[in-house]
Order: sequence, then structure tokens, then C-alpha cells
Amino acid sequence: MILPVVAYGDPVLKKKGVDITKDYPNLDTLLENMFETMYNASGVGLAAPQIGLAIRLFLVDTEPFSEYEEFSEEERKELKEFKRVFINAKIIQEDGEEWAFNEGCLSIPDVREDVYRQPKITIEYLDENFEKHTEVFDGIIARVIQHEYDHIEGILFTDKLSSFKKRLLKGKLNNISKGNISVDYRMRFSDQKKRR
Repeated sequence: MILPVVAYGDPVLKKKGVDITKDYPNLDTLLENMFETMYNASGVGLAAPQIGLAIRLFLVDTEPFSEYEEFSEEERKELKEFKRVFINAKIIQEDGEEWAFNEGCLSIPDVREDVYRQPKITIEYLDENFEKHTEVFDGIIARVIQHEYDHIEGILFTDKLSSFKKRLLKGKLNNISKGNISVDYRMRFSDQKKRR
């Protein structure tokens, strides 16, 4: 089932997510719905806060990046095959010199900005079977994970921009929060809740 993506301005996007346990209700269905929602919106990642749940859960499928000519053949192969579920994730280390990449977010449609992040991360997480992993990722995969990880920490990519950039985007962000935007996927706007 395709769920509405929560738009910028909703307080759930600023909440730090809580850990979940194996007996979280209907987890399999939730994961299925999240993947379906993400694919419907042409995303490469989706975090639970983006569908209104303040829990530490996100998923990533970097396959769309495998079409980008700027990546090497080896990188494109890796991107094509990378699909994961991250539960109760914790980034334990970030390494390397920060680099810029143009990021967007399903909760902030039509806004894309260069964000600086470190290229290499070490992350601990549970998969959909609640098996524990500690892995190192780098490059674009690390970046997608960092972006989604920020969501479960209550951080949006726009929070990482300079105050000048934020001022320039203020009008656009206000319009998104009010629902004054046209998108080709389902969204839930915080002002809609107030009007009900």
C-alpha cells in the first residue's frame, strides 16, 4: 500500500526516533508499504518519520543511481545491487574529507542543494530479521545512508545548509509546509491536519 509522504513542516520530521523490537506490530507489512511508497515516489531511501512514525527504521535502494554515467562501472554495479533495511541504526564513525553532493528529499519536493558529508561511515544496525551487522560504507551509498540516518535523528538535509541558503529557501519551504506544491506522489501536509 502506498503511504502518504509527510511534508516539510510536520513536527514528526524533527523528532528523534525510538528503537523498536522484534515484536513491533505488522513490521513486515510496514516494510513492504515503505518500499512501495519509496518506489512510487522514485526515491532511493525512505525513513519511518517520513511516513509519520518516529521510530528508528529506514530503507535504502540505490539502484536508480546505477544509471548515472559519472560513476565507474564497478560503482554502478554496486549501486544496482544495494538494497537494505536498517533498524535501530547507529553510525559509530564517519571518516574522510567532506565532499559535496546535490541532495533532495521526498519530504521536501523540488528543493535540491549541495550538502557536505564525510565519504566513509561505520554503522551498526539490525536487518529485517533483527540480525545485527556492523559495516563500513563509502561514496554514494554512505551518503544515502547518512541522509536517511539523519531522518531518524530528527535532522533534515536543509538543516545542514548555510543560514544564507536557508533564507533563500524560506518561501519555498513555507509553501511546501502549507501544501502549495504539486507532486506526483501522495503527501501529507501539516496544515491539512489542522484544517480537519
